[in-house]
Amino acid sequence: MRYGTIAGVDTPASRIAQGTVMLNDSNAEFGLELFDAVFESGITLFDSAHVYGGGGSDRTFGKWVRERGVRDKIVLMDKCCHHSRDRRRVTPFDITADLHDCLARLGFDCIDVFSFHRDDPAQPVGPLVERFNRHIEEGKIRAYGASNWTHERIAEAIDYAESNGLVPMAVSSPHYSLAECCEDPWGGGSISITGPEGTAAREWYAANQMPVLPWSSLSGGFFSERFTPDNLEGFEDGGDQRCVRCYCSEDNFRRLGRAKELAEQKGATVCQIALAWTICGAMNVYPLMAAWTAEQAAENAAAGDIELTADEVAWLNLEGDER
Repeated sequence: MRYGTIAGVDTPASRIAQGTVMLNDSNAEFGLELFDAVFESGITLFDSAHVYGGGGSDRTFGKWVRERGVRDKIVLMDKCCHHSRDRRRVTPFDITADLHDCLARLGFDCIDVFSFHRDDPAQPVGPLVERFNRHIEEGKIRAYGASNWTHERIAEAIDYAESNGLVPMAVSSPHYSLAECCEDPWGGGSISITGPEGTAAREWYAANQMPVLPWSSLSGGFFSERFTPDNLEGFEDGGDQRCVRCYCSEDNFRRLGRAKELAEQKGATVCQIALAWTICGAMNVYPLMAAWTAEQAAENAAAGDIELTADEVAWLNLEGDER
């Protein structure tokens, strides 16, 4: 496993991260066992959110950290300000309210990285940056970032912070994977930096080397090889149907085929090649995963040690016919 650093956070962060979206209060015991396996694999970076499992993901993760005594060995990115059915919740008030909820659920005094879950471009960045800085000064968070913000908005927030002597954003969490996203998986408000439309964003992230913690780095299960061009009508599960809508395109199946070919040559799995692709490019990427088993966690973690050449990275993304 390779590790990196996030500005403001002393603990090294694994280059592969584990998500907690699958957890709630009803499956806490499963979550505790899962986190044991994930941590044993070498993964130290975890992702949660105020809205996950009605708070159950935070409660379960916090219980695991406290009982195992590993607070100084893990890095948590928690997220705030997801919109509700009633209003858009990207305000200084919501930052603080969600932070207090998350801290109470976790049983922590401080969250390593606290990030926006969504954006509202109608809100000026200044008051938002100032509120996060207030919580850094209070010792309630160590760093902050944004999920599903455009790189232009992030650059604006960084410029505001630097112009006013404040701490700037430390991380970003858009969608990024080998498979291009054909439509927004969540019905609006998501940001992807994959594909031609994401070129400017990828160039900005590569130039600035801001840590990128992308969601759906395995494209909703697309690289599991369960999906083929001939069986797309047979999936009934909502998550599988989302994968069919959003990732099962002709070009993505070509990428899948190349990933399978390279995996066979390197003695790896297709998922490991897809994960390694995100890490071995020009950006500073820490892909977010959602392993459900110890075997999946170990497989994901091992992907952090796979090296791909620049030619292999380009070939996997259909940039040329040879590598």
